[in-house]
Amino acid sequence: MHRRQFLQLTIAAAVAAGVSGCTRSAPLRTGIHPWIGYEPLYLAEEFGWLPATVQLVKGQAASDSIGGLISGNLYAAALTLDETLRVLAAGVPVKAVAVTNVSVGADVLLVRPEITGLSGLRGRRVAVELGGVSGILLFSVLERAGLTSNDISVVDLPVNEHIRAWQRGDIDASISYEPEASRLVAEGAVRLFDSSQLPETIFDLLVVTDAAASRQPAAVRDLVKGHFLGLQHLVRNMHDAVYRVATRQEVSPDMVRQSLANVMLPELSANHRYLTHNGRLEVVAKTLENIMVREGLMDKPLRYEHLTDPAFLPRSLP
Repeated sequence: MHRRQFLQLTIAAAVAAGVSGCTRSAPLRTGIHPWIGYEPLYLAEEFGWLPATVQLVKGQAASDSIGGLISGNLYAAALTLDETLRVLAAGVPVKAVAVTNVSVGADVLLVRPEITGLSGLRGRRVAVELGGVSGILLFSVLERAGLTSNDISVVDLPVNEHIRAWQRGDIDASISYEPEASRLVAEGAVRLFDSSQLPETIFDLLVVTDAAASRQPAAVRDLVKGHFLGLQHLVRNMHDAVYRVATRQEVSPDMVRQSLANVMLPELSANHRYLTHNGRLEVVAKTLENIMVREGLMDKPLRYEHLTDPAFLPRSLP
């Protein structure tokens, strides 16, 4: 269940990979990687609910999808909101056409037991994957605590390396998520803050390039509908879906249930609300953009008219 590994965004990398344009006849090549919020699309593929107009391109991390969008080898992808902003910053126009999940506890700050409040992070060594969504949670936590990144020692590490750093005594705190979070708790880490305290802030999305949206609108609609058909099965047939997800991700069914408990999977009505122009998603995007520019994760503010497009949401489901 690896999640959201950062790819350094460079135009040189895009050129080296080669640029290919989407056409009306080609399938909508959609990047996806293992994460509980993206499982409805895997289920849709498994049940044959994705027509030939859509092709899932399966990677191991968000970096695969980000690189594919930049190179032109992908026309759509499942990404977090901050990853979407990074793609825009790299010069690739994209729009969010669906919200797959909202974190409500999946992203967590774990600390040594002697740290009893957020202000106690001052001077401490905090492990975080700066290039991913974990970085956004850290900066939000620091803002709440009245601290800046200069007040702590930032240890930039992939999340799967946090456990070894904790065991060596190299870090005092970790921004983590499952299954790594449970491993840290087993080593004595204490949960101090999580994304449930930042309501409607950490979003996962389906995004498509502007070119694909204009040239392949039917395929984009097929992709979005496939997600909601998979979600419908997950909700209505939870037992079956949990075991399918556990088998695919090679984890226990209990781990899948725990992951599901820490995310909210918005259905159609909530998606219409989130994707409204100047709605919650675009408001949060502006806040994240300001944080990313301030912390050096983005060179300058972005220029775009609208980040969201609700036109591809299905009117109803069977």
